[in-house]
Amino acid sequence: MANRTQLLKGILEGCVLKIIENHETYGYEIVEKLKNIGLIDISEGSIYPLLIRLEKAGYLNSQFKESPFGPKRKYYTLSKAGEDELKDFENMWTEMKNIVDKIMGDE
Repeated sequence: MANRTQLLKGILEGCVLKIIENHETYGYEIVEKLKNIGLIDISEGSIYPLLIRLEKAGYLNSQFKESPFGPKRKYYTLSKAGEDELKDFENMWTEMKNIVDKIMGDE
């Protein structure tokens, strides 16, 4: 049977892009949002490398801002390429969800 972590690796990038879509956010906040929606096994150790990859791919813009609770934080926003990548992910997700729903009998 598929390991939950392996399954999540395939969709985590799209989930992170979606979280960042509507407002700038930082790594720890992304982890907390993922945990609050039920992905409790997500850690900062898996999110920060993903954010670096997304930024290097040109999907994210970032800037450091002052934090009221310590050192500066790196805030992320979607670039135009990130918006396009998110749309592609959403289309692919809808297509795959529909296929799996049919297989599972939830037509």
